[in-house]
Amino acid sequence: MKSFQFSLAPEQLWQAINPMSFYQQGAQFGFINIDLGATPRPELEQQILDEVGSYGRQLGRIGDALEVLIRHVDLKGLGSEEQDALTILQGQLAEIRKIKRREPVEEASAPSPRSA
Repeated sequence: MKSFQFSLAPEQLWQAINPMSFYQQGAQFGFINIDLGATPRPELEQQILDEVGSYGRQLGRIGDALEVLIRHVDLKGLGSEEQDALTILQGQLAEIRKIKRREPVEEASAPSPRSA
C-alpha cells in the first residue's frame, strides 16, 4: 500500500541560472535586465567562460598584468589625461583588492604576480 505524501515545495530547491544559455540575447526577469550583446559565436564564448574563467576573472587577470606594466615601464612621457586614466585604473584595482581581502576566495590557478 502506498503511503500518502504531501509536499509544499519541490524536492530540488535550487536552480542553475546561466544567462549564456538563454536563446534570446536580451531577456527580462522581474526587475533584472539581461543584455548579453551580439556575439557571432555564443557557443565559443560559453566555452571560454567555462574553461578559462568568468568575465570578472579575465578582467582581474588583465588588471594584474596592467599593474605589473605600470610599475615597470617608464611612463614619464604621458600626458595628464593619460596619467589620469592610469591613476583611476590603479584606484579601481586597489578597491577590488580591498573587497577581495574582505571575501577571500581560493584560486585553483597560478598565483598572481603580486603573491609571487
